[in-house]
Amino acid sequence: MVRGMTWLRRTLPALAACLMAGAAHADDLASRLAAAAPALSPQALAQALAAQRCAVEAGVVAPTARLAVIDYSKPSTEPRLWVFDLDAGTALYVEHVAHGRNSGGNLATGFSNREGSYQSSLGLYRTADTYVGGNGYSLRLDGLDPGLNDRARERYIVMHGAPYVDPLAALGQGRLGRSQGCPAVRPAIARELIDRLRAGHLLFAWHPDPRWAKASAFANCDARALAARTATPARDGGVSSTAAP
Repeated sequence: MVRGMTWLRRTLPALAACLMAGAAHADDLASRLAAAAPALSPQALAQALAAQRCAVEAGVVAPTARLAVIDYSKPSTEPRLWVFDLDAGTALYVEHVAHGRNSGGNLATGFSNREGSYQSSLGLYRTADTYVGGNGYSLRLDGLDPGLNDRARERYIVMHGAPYVDPLAALGQGRLGRSQGCPAVRPAIARELIDRLRAGHLLFAWHPDPRWAKASAFANCDARALAARTATPARDGGVSSTAAP
């Protein structure tokens, strides 16, 4: 018993120091990313980083170097997609991104995980492989949030370039063109951005939706719900979203 108590007295300070160092690193990373993305909602960034940490700690994903964050609280006429390098604490891209045509006009207000809803889904995604389909070079996404975006594969929710993601045209018509739920980006940046994100990095789609905050396993870091999550089956091919009138 004495030997065990001695080991415990020696170990606890080291463990506490590690935990404090980890918390300090997380705070430092959040501060650097906030400085790199001043237009991003602080709440969106905080919840994206919390979801990323939760996913790693729960063993859902391996540690990753890149995290994309979509802030759907912002209008589509403004840049609202950030891609961060977590190792460097910098923003690699700040881009416009479309939302689903049934999610709203210039502002996205409705979200769904349902097939045929043509709405965007909120939550954490892991990027997968790429393919060339009806919308060109595209990136498959696996939704990791049970019940909220985990039908992304069967809904063919992918990232791709689309000509209706035109910031200049959006200023004239009051909004970007909309997708069938995909986070579509400008064609000129699509391949480069997709190549930076593909194969196991993370994307987090956020909105101050209280239903998501209540139901998300990542918002609450519910390890039991995440452990029970079944892997999304791989699916060949894919039908990406198209422009909505």
